[in-house]
Amino acid sequence: MFKALQLSKQDDVFSAGVLALDEAALPPGDVQVRVEYSTLNYKDGLAITQKSPVVRSWPMVAGIDGAGVVLSSTHPDWQAGERFIHNGWGLGETRWGLLAERASLQGQWLVKLPAGLSTRQAMAIGTAGYTAMLCVMALEDHGLKPGDGEVLVTGATGGVGSIAVALLAALGYTVVAATGKGDQQAYLQHLGAASVIDRASLSAPGKPLQKERWSAVVDAVGSHTLANACAQTRYGGVVAACGLAQGVDFPATVMPFILRGISLIGIDSVMAPLARRQQAWQRLARDLDHAKLESMITEISLDQAVDQAQALMAGQVRGRIVVKI
Repeated sequence: MFKALQLSKQDDVFSAGVLALDEAALPPGDVQVRVEYSTLNYKDGLAITQKSPVVRSWPMVAGIDGAGVVLSSTHPDWQAGERFIHNGWGLGETRWGLLAERASLQGQWLVKLPAGLSTRQAMAIGTAGYTAMLCVMALEDHGLKPGDGEVLVTGATGGVGSIAVALLAALGYTVVAATGKGDQQAYLQHLGAASVIDRASLSAPGKPLQKERWSAVVDAVGSHTLANACAQTRYGGVVAACGLAQGVDFPATVMPFILRGISLIGIDSVMAPLARRQQAWQRLARDLDHAKLESMITEISLDQAVDQAQALMAGQVRGRIVVKI
């Protein structure tokens, strides 16, 4: 038996709680693992609070992320005793996830824990931080350099935003953080933000083409915020879109794209190829300030995860939640 945060739905009645489950019920997989740490991402919050139809199969063990140790493996790349990181691949949606003591996984989904990172630090980063790194890599691939001008990060006190601010600042970029939490200015400046702006300046409907300011943008918010960020991006600039906290709509025009030649790049972390994942995690181990990462962390137990998911969806969480399994 093992403990897990299970989501159930019977006759349209939803429940979420930590239960003891039989290991025999685990799905087939070629790598069996013990989970040491997991985390709560925005998608986990949606699933655990039933705010969005994330879960496609019932009952479901929540948790898209996990890090721990391999117990047994028939996959050629994995041996018992090795430490792994898992992000995405439909866990917590269509296949039992990692807010659990045990999991059955596919070896091709897993990334080896980089030297210099603990499993706790890996889950402090989680999909949120891994997504932030994918955004930074996309901006770099587009040719962005630290001297090119201000880089806007929206949703800056969230998981993606916090790590994006810290990463970009560590790499020498001038970061402007947008947040609705006015009392978090000192936190964002500690992470490396050169200045902080009120998200209200971006979240309302705006003109399709506005005064040029940003050389690049990392957007975790979507909707009007993303539209305004594009409208304010400088000629030839680039916007990496990875979230939908404000909404899934994109009320914009083609004007920034055809009159200023900006690029909008979609960032997917769930199905990203293994080589790209490995590159991102190696960069995170190298480029992210571990002391700043520690300042983002709230650590909880598995039994506290449901309550923390509620707080996350209510906008009451700063930084990253690490779940000690």
